Amino acid sequence: MPVRLKVRSFAKINLDLRVLNERPDGFHELRTIFQTVSLADTIEIEYQSGRTRIDIKSNLNIPDNLVVRAAHSVLDATGATGRIGFVLTKRIPLGGGLGGGSSNAAAILLALPWILRKWVPFEKLMELATTLGSDVPFFLMGGTCVGLGRGTELYPLPDIRNSPAILIAPGIHVSTPDAYRGLRRRLTVGAPSPIINDFQGVARRIAGGRPASEWKPTNDFESVVFRQHPQLESIKGTLLRWGARPALMSGSGSTLFGIFPSREIRDRAVRSFRQDFAGDRVFPVTMVSRSRYQRLWQRQLAVPTRNKLWPWPPQDR
Repeated sequence: MPVRLKVRSFAKINLDLRVLNERPDGFHELRTIFQTVSLADTIEIEYQSGRTRIDIKSNLNIPDNLVVRAAHSVLDATGATGRIGFVLTKRIPLGGGLGGGSSNAAAILLALPWILRKWVPFEKLMELATTLGSDVPFFLMGGTCVGLGRGTELYPLPDIRNSPAILIAPGIHVSTPDAYRGLRRRLTVGAPSPIINDFQGVARRIAGGRPASEWKPTNDFESVVFRQHPQLESIKGTLLRWGARPALMSGSGSTLFGIFPSREIRDRAVRSFRQDFAGDRVFPVTMVSRSRYQRLWQRQLAVPTRNKLWPWPPQDR
């Protein structure tokens, strides 16, 4: 009989993002703070033993879908075979700096070993995630994390308060390679110390439980992307006028987010933005802490609740 499972894969925002020097491997050295939020895609999985075949249906046409690549990587790592069908329902906007594809891939890395009843050490999952994309490893952890290097070197921060927020995805395409080129970060050995010092200050304020209004974060891509797309800077200004603190672009754009002091103010801002943008461009969300993220996965995989010391990631049926 086939095994069926339905899971959600959550979006992320960058609470702070600094781009340092270009690296010899062609990537850039980053300093960022990731945060999972409640906007999520849905993935339905059906597995049946047999010769390997992987099929996927989605409400959006996504070439070279990371879900399929992640499934192949799990099968290769475990030596398993089988027929796997996916139905992917996308809500996270594509190419908006929210990590939707990376989150989908990580969801398969977490769910498929459970379905297969195969043990994959967490270190091996992280290795697989790194080969799939720079943001994928973060979604194996969730919550609030500092990301170094390409963003794959992760250090968990304490859970932040569950603040109300808005995501505005205006549908503007931002070329990530062009955004990097516009910053003109060259191949250098040392990292700029003023940028590092400022980033560390933001990380300390977040880790210390300071209110979001006191974080004073930065996204280096804003200086380039706002020149190319002035509408995005205007959206950020509107978020600030509604009382969002902070308001920032996520990743290389084009999604912007604002964190609000109360749900009432946030909801009034949502109604205002929906007068200018379609409903599928304005998303009221909350922060998803690491503890909540793991509890959600525990429920999705039907981990026995009698075991309060269940391991992460859950891979033992």
